[in-house]
Order: sequence, then C-alpha cells, then structure tokens
Amino acid sequence: MEFAESISARNRIVCCFLAVLLATAACSLNAFADTLAQNGAMIAGRASVVDGDTIEIHGERIRFNGVDAPESSQLCLDGKGQKYRCGSISAKALDDFLSKSSPTTCEFVERDRYGRFVGNCYRADGSSVQEWLVANGLALDWVRYSGGAYAKLQLKAREQNFGLWSGTFENPWDWRANKRAPAVSAPFAGLPTQGSGGCKIKGNVSAKGERIFHVPGQAHYQRTRISENEGERWFCRVDEAVDAGWRPAAR
Repeated sequence: MEFAESISARNRIVCCFLAVLLATAACSLNAFADTLAQNGAMIAGRASVVDGDTIEIHGERIRFNGVDAPESSQLCLDGKGQKYRCGSISAKALDDFLSKSSPTTCEFVERDRYGRFVGNCYRADGSSVQEWLVANGLALDWVRYSGGAYAKLQLKAREQNFGLWSGTFENPWDWRANKRAPAVSAPFAGLPTQGSGGCKIKGNVSAKGERIFHVPGQAHYQRTRISENEGERWFCRVDEAVDAGWRPAAR
C-alpha cells in the first residue's frame, strides 16, 4: 500500500514538473516569435481571415501593408445599383485564395497604432497577397502607406471592372472616418454642405430631373456642381444616397 502511494505521489510530481516545463517552453516560443517580429523577421503558418485586409497566424493579428479593403459591415453598390456587403465578399475571397496554398508567410514591416503586426504577406507558392487583392478589385492601393506600389494593378482592375470597380463604393478609409463622426454620418434632417460636414458624395439633379450621385474618382465628379436651391445635396455615405432616392452615376 505504501509502495503504491509512493508511486502515485512520484507520478504527480513528474506530471507537475512536465506541466511547468511545457508552460515555460510555450512562453519562450511566444516571446521568441514576438522578438522575431519586432526585429523585422517573418511569421508563417495557417492563416485565419479576420477581414479583407487582416489575418491571424499563431494568435498574431496581421494587417496587410499598403492596401485597404472594405470593412465587414460596409455596403457597396454592384453594377446594377444593388447593395451588397463588399467587405464580406473580400474576406471570403481572401479565405479561399489563402486556403489553396498554405502556409501563409508575412514579412514584418512595423507595428501600427493598435499594436498589430503590419507586413507583406505571401502564399506558399510565392504569390503576393496584397497584389492579388488589388488586382482583383477586392482591396485598394492605400497610397498613404504604399507609396503607390499597387497603382498599376489597381488601374488595370478598374479598367476591367473587377470586384469593387464593377459598381460604386466609398474608399474604406473615408467610410471609417464617416463612421467615427456620427453627427455627419447619421441620416440628415436638413441638407448638409461640404463645408459644414466634409461630405464628399455629390447628389446631382440632371436636366431631365434624374437624381444621380457621383463619388470621388468618377469621370464627372470634378465638374459636377451642387446647388442646394435646386434640390441637390451632399452625402457622406453611398447607402444614404441610395436610400434618399439617388442612383449611382454610370461612370
């Protein structure tokens, strides 16, 4: 009996020792991975998609460098003027793309203000994730951070009406800015002006009485003038313009 108890006690001690050893090893590995990231190294593994421009590998959230995809709850308009969740579409397409050639490898660039790992990412076959997103119209070249690295790919996607470019959308960075300003983004009680709210979508009334809106970057945006006395107005979001009865400009 005493011998059995002695063996049992010894087993418990061994189990406790192994548990401590494993926990210490796990902490060391995490610390090592974080040190590698901070020193400009890489992180690789099976990627879980958070949204169209963010993934997670080994518990590390990674933001793609130099591109910006629509947010998960962002709405865009397709070529027929119908609303769809463009952010969700981008995320799903990204998940399919990454799953076909795993693992995903990301090269560290910096930490953003939220503490996220910002990196340039590649599939196992060497394909650039950022290039693929922009080339297929699922994300935009974020010039502020990319320096225009994906401008040519974006121009080609736009000319071929790929992804977002098949319809009308707001730049994700503008959409987020409007969401952070509820007094501006909320449905309007009056008719806001660009000066009072910074809204950039132009709700124009044509000579035939058609209510058409233009977003920055469209062909006739710059030359379109808004006259509130004639029932024209500014909008902060695409969905607001649609809900108010305006249709997107054809180009």
